[in-house]
This record gives sequence, structure tokens and C-alpha cells, in this order.
Amino acid sequence: MAKASGFFAGLIIGALIGAGIALLYAPQPGEKTREQLRSRLVGLTERARDTFRQAIEEGKAAAAARKAELESKLKEKRG
Repeated sequence: MAKASGFFAGLIIGALIGAGIALLYAPQPGEKTREQLRSRLVGLTERARDTFRQAIEEGKAAAAARKAELESKLKEKRG
């Protein structure tokens, strides 16, 4: 899960830096720039949400596999 939190921190920082650069170098009117930034932010948010959901599902699967493994070992010990 540490990898996922690092990914999200990087995603947020990258998005903020990208937005700042876009505002500084935008050759178009402010309204159009804001609309583009809004659109990109929505896309980034959706991708982050999907990645987070995927990480949760992978974590659940790993936890279930580990639980089954431990239950099997416990059953062997009890014999």
C-alpha cells in the first residue's frame, strides 16, 4: 500500500506542477486555459480513482490468498 500512496503523492504533485506550467505558457485566453485545465484535472482524477480501486482490489486478493495460506498452515498444525 506504500507504493500506492507514493504514486498518489507523485500524481498530485505532478498535476500541480503541470497546471502551473500550463498557466505560465498558455498562448490562449484565460477561459480556454481554465477549461483545458479543468478537463485534464477530471481525467487525472478519474485515472487516480481507477488506480486506487485497482490497488484496493489487488490488496483484497492478496489478503484473501494470505488468509487461505495461514488457515491451511493452522489446519496442518492442529492436524
